[in-house]
Amino acid sequence: MLETAARGYGSRTEIWGIMTDFYISFSAICFTLLGLWLVVVQQRYREWAGDSALIRRSYGVALHFSLPGIMTLLALIDPQSPALWRTSYAIVALGGLLVVATVRGALPGPMGKAAYIATIVLYAVVGIVAIVPHLLRDIGITAAPVRVEAVLLSALVFLGVNVAWLLLFEAVTEDTPDTPEAATR
Repeated sequence: MLETAARGYGSRTEIWGIMTDFYISFSAICFTLLGLWLVVVQQRYREWAGDSALIRRSYGVALHFSLPGIMTLLALIDPQSPALWRTSYAIVALGGLLVVATVRGALPGPMGKAAYIATIVLYAVVGIVAIVPHLLRDIGITAAPVRVEAVLLSALVFLGVNVAWLLLFEAVTEDTPDTPEAATR
């Protein structure tokens, strides 16, 4: 953030204050949503237990909330350190990209596939902006990179809420066992 203030994005104090407030609020929202999602998973456990695709998808939803939350929580360790937010965002975003791509948890249908692809793209952009923040200015975006990251993380969480909604109402196949014990047979 210090480097962005020096480039005309706002005073150091303004950026520190705004981003600290954002980090505090955003990480709390993310972990609250994660907790609510875990309640949903607990309620749907019997239905989802035997369906590996549903388990992967529910894990993908948890990532929508936990990864942006951990990025902003790590940035709170020292909100005045550009190196800290850039490093934590890059590592978590690129790790999230790899995990989400590996989990292959897209919901069926065009909306589910679009959400899956958008998630991967958003994580990639978050990682790229964290690694090469000057790229934004090179392509004509004048907002501070840390603020662009805040918008991207907000979009990720919004996308996660929508994916959660779609998954919540996804029909369970008839061959899904009714009990957890049946799922292990």
